Formats: sequence, structure tokens, C-alpha cells
Amino acid sequence: MVRHMFSNLLLLWSLSHDIYITGLTYDDPKEQSWNNQNLDSVPQDLDVRLRKLDLSNNFIRQLHTLVLPGLEQLDLSSNQLDLISEGAFENLARLEELNLSRNALNNNLGSNSKAFQSITRLKSLDISMNGLSDDAAEQYLRNKSSLNQLKMTGNALTRLSHSLFEESKGLRAITIDDNLISVIEQGTFEPLSQLEMLNLAKNNLAHICDFKLHQVKYLNLSRNSMEFFVTHEDDRSYELEILDLSFNKLLYFPIVPKINSLKYLHLQNNMVGALNSEATIVSEANSLYSEIMNEKIVRKNYLHSFWRQMPLIYLDLSYNHFRSFPLETLSLLSSLETLNFSYNCLQNIIWNIRNYSESGNRRQLFFSSLKLLDLQSNGLVHISPLFLSALTQIDTLNLQDNSVQLCALMDYLGSSESTQQINLNTSCVAFEQVGTLKHLNLKENNIQMLHPNTFQGTALVSLNLAKNPHMVMHVSALDDVEKTLRSLVISETNMTSSDLSLPCMPALTQLNISNNYLDVIPSGLRCSPLREMDIRNNRFVSLNYSLIHALSAHLNVVYISGNYFNCCDSKWLKTLNELKINLPDITDTECFSGDSRVKMMDYLKRSSVYCVFPKTQGVHGGQMLIIASFVFVIIMVAIVFTRKLLSTERSFIV
Repeated sequence: MVRHMFSNLLLLWSLSHDIYITGLTYDDPKEQSWNNQNLDSVPQDLDVRLRKLDLSNNFIRQLHTLVLPGLEQLDLSSNQLDLISEGAFENLARLEELNLSRNALNNNLGSNSKAFQSITRLKSLDISMNGLSDDAAEQYLRNKSSLNQLKMTGNALTRLSHSLFEESKGLRAITIDDNLISVIEQGTFEPLSQLEMLNLAKNNLAHICDFKLHQVKYLNLSRNSMEFFVTHEDDRSYELEILDLSFNKLLYFPIVPKINSLKYLHLQNNMVGALNSEATIVSEANSLYSEIMNEKIVRKNYLHSFWRQMPLIYLDLSYNHFRSFPLETLSLLSSLETLNFSYNCLQNIIWNIRNYSESGNRRQLFFSSLKLLDLQSNGLVHISPLFLSALTQIDTLNLQDNSVQLCALMDYLGSSESTQQINLNTSCVAFEQVGTLKHLNLKENNIQMLHPNTFQGTALVSLNLAKNPHMVMHVSALDDVEKTLRSLVISETNMTSSDLSLPCMPALTQLNISNNYLDVIPSGLRCSPLREMDIRNNRFVSLNYSLIHALSAHLNVVYISGNYFNCCDSKWLKTLNELKINLPDITDTECFSGDSRVKMMDYLKRSSVYCVFPKTQGVHGGQMLIIASFVFVIIMVAIVFTRKLLSTERSFIV
């Protein structure tokens, strides 16, 4: 009997071992994908142990009863599904995730919605792009108390009613973007106490009159027709961290909750600033709030004064209509680190702020946390020195595509009252007061002159001077930053080698001098640990071998195409090639041998074919005799002519 029991145990171990190594245990999850197989129906005899089934991107039109008691995830997206049998989901007791997007569930609504009633444990549902109406969406959401994620992108919803989520109060994330919603009934979202993420982008919403979703952390209302966003200024705390109101028609800053957790605010592509002055924006916002809430605003800047407590670190105001910089309002944001103010209508940033008293004492404001300021494409000519000095922590300043001219250092020397007044009114910009500045972009400003010590007082790490085609660069322009610069761009400035003189820059690792008229690399770079160099589209015939050899210790990447290289003077190229330095555009690079153009890649493979110098031929004896005779005759003629000339002169004297 013991022997019999032992044999049975051995058999059992063998079977379990086989099951283990083939992965067919009942405890392990099992997945099967029939994605993109041109199926017109669900395959028969599916493994009952399946936990995840992918039938997406097929041509299935009808779904009948599935007997998969262990199935947890089912993907039927991108089919032609328009009919679901009533009992289709009855045997899917563990189903938690269901993706039915990109089908035709607006058809056969009665049968389809009844089938949905049997799914009681569903946590995630995607019914996007099914052409669903308001009524259809409501029917599909019945008996979904366990649901916490819902996606209904790209349907035909026009109105969100208070009954829509009555049986789905556990929802945490809702996405209903790209519909036709213009009305949200009061009480639609308020009962959803666990809701954290709400996406209503790409709809037809015109305004939010009183935002009351205290628990929501992420709210996306971008690409609607929003004219204002108003919250009642009560003492309740809001969890909102990210608010996206981009691509709307806002005329004012949103009136956000008084006590909030807002960190990221997206207001790009609106009409904020179209009311011309900051004072007008504030007063109009006050009037709007008073009208909506039926409350009188006593203090002028009451609504925006709460911004002092707001933990906002990122604000995007690009592509708006600002003609003046809202100094007082934005200076309230004491935690702000990144401000995108690009593509507005600024020409000047003037320090026009209200004084504390009638004494005329100037009030100083500070942007105490601001590290990145983007002012690209505004048409800026003047930036007040007082504004620059208020940027006490600025690290990165983008002034690309403006009309900024740089001051000579002498313009900012002296301390007399008259000099200070000139400083405030001058049309040039000086950076000597911006000691924290590390990254400066001055591309496309039509800069005329880089004066000596232009960037004194800064510790620039990167500097972009590209696309300033008339710029004259003084030999001492980069003094004071030559030891800190790591990246320098001087492309598309029409410079010749005589125009460009660079000092020794012991920290420089990236250099772009492309698209100029250079034929020599500045020798001052010999001491730079360059890792990347771009010399494309210049007039280089060859490169200084000793300089290239010195730089090769650190070089990783060099761009060289678009020059006039001499094939037979390419010792520098062989060095780069032998050291395996990356030449990304080598296949587009040509060199010249005689009258012919040669691809650099071909030359490197067969350099001896293209550069064969003709050998000096021997001179025959007869040729030597002829040459000697010719020289003798010339000498004799010269002697005879000289004697005759001398005899004539003597006769004349007598």
C-alpha cells in the first residue's frame, strides 16, 4: 500500500511540475490577444481560465454569451459592434475593465443597455466614440456603483443632467471630452465625493458660474468657449491642483477658490489682456463677481489678493492679448517658478505700479520664486531695470524674436539721479542686475552690437545669439562669462572669420557657429572641452589639424556638411574618423577634388583614388640644350644693347 501511495504521489508531483513549467496553473493570470485578426465573431472554445482578452481592431458586429468566469479585462475596441445579447456578460462575474470604444453602441440601445445591467463589479468603462446621445449614456451607466473610471470621449452628448451619475457615485476619474456639451445641470458632479479627475475639454461650455467641486484635483476645460470662470470666495478648502482653461475666450483671470492647492494653471490661447490695462481687468472681474454672486466688492483688489496664499508654481499666459505686463497681480504669486508670457503684444515692460502713499515713494515688488520667464515673440524693445532687479531668483530668460538692443556698460555706470533717470528710460536692456541668470536666449532680435563686457554681473551657462544678421561682436563682448559658458550659439549672423573672435572658454562644451561665412575656427577654443560642435554651411576648405587634435580629447559630435572642403587636405577628417567621433551628417557632406565633387564617405573609403599627385617628369638633354641656348642669346642681346646705349650718351656729352 505504501508503494501504491508513493507511486500516486510521484505521479501527482510529475503532473504539477509539467503544469508549472508550461505556465498553465489555475493561479497564474492568463492573457490572449486576437488583436487585428480580421475576425467577424468571437473565437469559439476560449480558455475558461482567461483573465485578459484582447479582441480589438476586428470586424465583430455582435456579442453573444461569453463563458469566462475568471475574465477581468475585456477589450472590444475598434470593431463594428452594435448588438450585445442580454446575457452576454452574465458569466463574467469578475469583469473589472471593459473597453468598447470605437463601435456603434448607439444602435439597439434597449438590448445593449440591458446587457450592461449584469456587470456589477465593473471598475473601468470606456464607451468613447459610439455616437451616444444623452439618454443612451445614462442607460449604459445604470447599476454601476463600483465604477471608478469612465471615458466617453467623442460622443454626441449635449447636456449633463443630475441623474447621469446617480448610480455611479464611486467615480474617481471622468473623461467626457470632444462632445457637444453646452449645459451642466446643478448637482451633476457635486454628489461624486471621490471624484479627483474631470476632463470636459473640447465641448461648447461658455462659462463656469460657481465652481463647487472641492475634492477635484485635476480639471480640464480647455477648447471650449469659456468667457469666465468664477468660484464663490468662501472659506472652504479646495483640492484643485491642475486647472486647464487654455484655448477659450477668457477676458479675465479666473476667480479661483480662496483656499486652494492650485499648482498648475493653463491660460494660453485666450483673450486675457484685451482690456488693455491691469486696473481694467481687475475692476471688470470685480463687477462680474458682484453681478453673479450678488455681493458687493469693497476693496479694489479683493479677489486677487487671495493669490498670495496660492501655491502656484506654473502659469502659462502665452498667446493672449496683453499690451502691458500685469506686474501687481502676478507679483502676488509668491511660489511661482515658471511663467510663459510668450506670443503676446508687449512692446515695453514699464514699472507703472501704484505707490503706497502720495509721497511718491516708489514701491518695490518682487518675483521672489520665479526661475523661468518666457517672453518670446512679443515685440519687446524696452524692459525696465526695476523689473529685472525684481527677478531675484531668475535662472532662464527667453527673449527670442523681439527687438531688444543690448546696452553698453558705460550706459549703466554712475549713481547720480540724472543717470538713474536715464537708466529707467533707456531703450536698451542691461543684464548686470540679474546675477542669478544662467540661460539667456537672444535669438532673432536684430541685435546691432555686442559691447565689451555686455553680460557683466551674470554667470551665464548658455547663450543663444542666433539669427541676428547685422550683429557686430566686440572682441571683449563675452568677458566676465568666458569661464562659466557651457553652450554658445552664434549661427546665422553673417559673420566672417575676421568678425568672430572668441576668448578661451574653459567650460564650453557646446558650440554652434553654423550658417555663417567662416573659414577658420577661432583659435581661442583650443582650451575648451568641446563635446559638440556645429560648423555646417560655412566656407571651410580645411580645418586646423592641431586645433582639431587638441579638441578631439573631449569631442563626441561634429556637424560639418555644407562647406567647401578640399579632399586632399583632410588630415583633420581622418583624425575624427579614426577616433570614432560621431559625424551625423557625413553622408550629406561633400569635398572637392579638382573640378569634381566627392561624397566624404566615398573619399574616406578610397582616398588614394581621389588624391594622386602628378610625379615630376625628367628633362631630356636636348631640351636642356635648347633652354641653355635661349638663355645665352637673351644675355648677349642685353649686353650689346647696354654698350650701344652707353656710347650714345658719351657722344651727346662731347
